[in-house]
Amino acid sequence: MMRSTEAGTCGPEEIEQRSFSIIEAELSRIHAEAGISRQRSPLEETIVRRVIHATADFDFDANLVFTHEAERIALELVCNGPTIITDTNMALAGINTGALEFFAGRALCFMGDADVAEAAREHNTTRASASIDKASRLQEPLVFAIGNAPTALFRIHHLLREGLLQARLVIACPVGFVNVVEAKELFLDSGLPCIVARGRKGGSAVAAAIVNALLYYGKQMTDP
Repeated sequence: MMRSTEAGTCGPEEIEQRSFSIIEAELSRIHAEAGISRQRSPLEETIVRRVIHATADFDFDANLVFTHEAERIALELVCNGPTIITDTNMALAGINTGALEFFAGRALCFMGDADVAEAAREHNTTRASASIDKASRLQEPLVFAIGNAPTALFRIHHLLREGLLQARLVIACPVGFVNVVEAKELFLDSGLPCIVARGRKGGSAVAAAIVNALLYYGKQMTDP
């Protein structure tokens, strides 16, 4: 009872600090027991820990993959007012608006737009795919944070091959069972900077956590 009472008096900052201390200790134990040593940059470590914090799932320590200078490009993008496209309003809501505003960036989700729903019906496709088509009309470099819909990833990949999309970074972490793994794997050799959660695991919370980790790290670097 005492432990529960003490925990109930913790403020949000203390809870977060304690959570990250637990994560660090758990990762150290897991690595020691498995005899492994992860060679990651400070930013990559920040992203991995932020995702574990959001999910309580230590599998992301092994599942998250960073490709094609994703770290450098991601940091450059967030520090220059990024436009971030999500595939769910949940991911959109999870992105820290204060950190985003610090860089004069914006986050958008077109999934609930009437014209997207109409386009999906007309072309017999998903709203996620139609929302990527709408995003492609934005004449600016884009960051895609995809945590739910593999069809969004397939559409991004297709438009990139056709030269019809100004994607600079793709965060590919849909969760599920149908076409999820295949959609993510497309990006590992795409030549585009990507942060990929390999396997079935992912979700809107993961997408938002990755974006927030980038924003927090960039803010710390520019405003220590």
